[in-house]
Amino acid sequence: MSMNTGENEQGLRKVIDLTRMISIVMLLLHFCFYCYATFYHWNLTAKIPDIILNNIGKTGLFSSFHKTKLISLGVLLLSLVGARGRKSDKLNYRTALAYFISGLFIYFISVLCLYIPTSDQFITLAYISCTSCGFVLVLTGGGLISRIIKDKLANDVFTKQNETFPQEEKLIENEYSINLPAQYNLKGKIINSFINFINPMRGLLVMGSPKAGKFYFIIQHIIKQHIEKGFSMFIYDFKYDDLSRIAYNHFLKFKSKKYQVEPQFYVINFNDLSRCHRCNPLDPKNMTDITDAVESARTIMLGLNRSWIKRQGEFFVESPINFMTSIIWFLKKFHDGDYCTLPHAIEMMQIDYDKLFTVLRTESEIEAYMNPFLSTYLNDSMEQLQGQIDAARIGIARLSSPALYYVLSGNDFTLDINNPDEPKIVCLANNPQKQQVYGAVLSLYISRMTKIVNQRGKLRSSLIFDEFLTIYFNGIDNLIATARSNKVATTIAVQDYSQLKNEYSREQAEVILNIMGNIIAGQVSGESAKFLSEKFGRIMQDRESISINSNDTSITKSNQLEQAIPASTIASLSSGEFVGMVADNPDQIINLKSFHCKIINDHDALKTESDLYEQIPEINKVDSTIVQRNYQQIKQEVQDIIDTEL
Repeated sequence: MSMNTGENEQGLRKVIDLTRMISIVMLLLHFCFYCYATFYHWNLTAKIPDIILNNIGKTGLFSSFHKTKLISLGVLLLSLVGARGRKSDKLNYRTALAYFISGLFIYFISVLCLYIPTSDQFITLAYISCTSCGFVLVLTGGGLISRIIKDKLANDVFTKQNETFPQEEKLIENEYSINLPAQYNLKGKIINSFINFINPMRGLLVMGSPKAGKFYFIIQHIIKQHIEKGFSMFIYDFKYDDLSRIAYNHFLKFKSKKYQVEPQFYVINFNDLSRCHRCNPLDPKNMTDITDAVESARTIMLGLNRSWIKRQGEFFVESPINFMTSIIWFLKKFHDGDYCTLPHAIEMMQIDYDKLFTVLRTESEIEAYMNPFLSTYLNDSMEQLQGQIDAARIGIARLSSPALYYVLSGNDFTLDINNPDEPKIVCLANNPQKQQVYGAVLSLYISRMTKIVNQRGKLRSSLIFDEFLTIYFNGIDNLIATARSNKVATTIAVQDYSQLKNEYSREQAEVILNIMGNIIAGQVSGESAKFLSEKFGRIMQDRESISINSNDTSITKSNQLEQAIPASTIASLSSGEFVGMVADNPDQIINLKSFHCKIINDHDALKTESDLYEQIPEINKVDSTIVQRNYQQIKQEVQDIIDTEL
């Protein structure tokens, strides 16, 4: 039976037995020479052995008392090197070393027996017994060590060290980059590293369950670093003013340092009108084609009725969108768009059919959009018409609010945030308690803004959407795919893939996930964790298997390609611990794109900085009288439009 090394196992055993026998013989010679008087007294000597022992003594073997003992011990240890006992997973080094070390101690301490004040016979028996006992214990301990299974993965229950891999340790910067200092584990060693998002224009997706650290470890640094690099910025702040306050204070710090033209800071905040600027998302100057009206109407309607997103194309979904489109485009063409605002469109939808259809028929460009309604109206199919119109009116009625009308009908600023002559930092504030109403209006702002921003020859801009799923953004995939060349960096923060799929659709969710060049994720589970695990690929990992039977124990070691970051690992990440992948540039190649690390924040410095932040100041003194007057004025203006046209 051949061994793996090609040696004959039976021959090896004979060599080991011979070596061990030599060790025993050397120890017996030691006893015979130094205890000769006692053996002579016991009549255990003979002439021929005495001659042999005398000749051996002449070689110098017994020149020192411990010389033969050391030689015997050395030969014994040599025999243990090749020992092959049946391995067991029950043994451990503590037991084996206890035998071995105690044996060495007794083996050498036995010399003290020679100093016991008693008869020579008793001294000899005590010395031989102690030395032999030590010899046996050393032999036993060495044999146990050779039988221990050396399984280096046994202590790593979850194979965390086996799943580690090299990551980017250098800081790689450019004029657009986002750089986050981090630390990662490589085979049990903690190493400093960097997460380098050197091309955020290819899209950055931030995922993580609540309290995973999306804002504290990632988003706030994106805002700070992009303002420091002179980006114009658009921020959707779901839990106002978490992001807005950071942006405002960094704006104050860097507005005159990093920008060629000093930017302006604007806030849309429906809850506090004194800290809110007014802006008309349906600004007629930025609506060059009726398709802009279609896109705006679709955004508003689907934002108000999220269940319609998955039913696009159906009659009772497209009809309200066409109806809204007709009204918006009519207002755009009427008096050069002086009344082209969302509040005017909302009020116009409430007009009676007879008057409204008569007025809308005066605009030829919306004839195709109005024909389904007109034919139903002229055929006197009032039930169908009622269903078409009410589907639009019921949702849009939720926006009939004096505060919304006040903000949406003003023109403090326009949405061209990356205009080289008028750069802007704009923050949209939402309210978790009123997100169903505010979300639709904020979606319209976002939709119109992205259409304006995604143009050539503009400043670099950063679009940040916190809790992206609380708004409806039709065309986010197109923005990411086409805005890269226009220096638009898009950051989207979501909690989970299942939410994205629920709010949009499976197809749209998969497009958003797959089109993102940069991904960073905290703790997520389910489909999100599986998707990320597949995206990060596989690495070569050590594997060991143990087979134990009555005759032998075998250990099989192998290398296998396994998931670099399994889904179970992603589902158990701690707060501040992230996995992800970065995208690079042709002139800045990053070979180690995947990462699994803990982002390092200077907690004391961030807390001190936050304590020194200024609050966003009041912009105007707005009382309820002004808001109510504006509300009534819009209603009257719509009535005047109808009366004038009739």
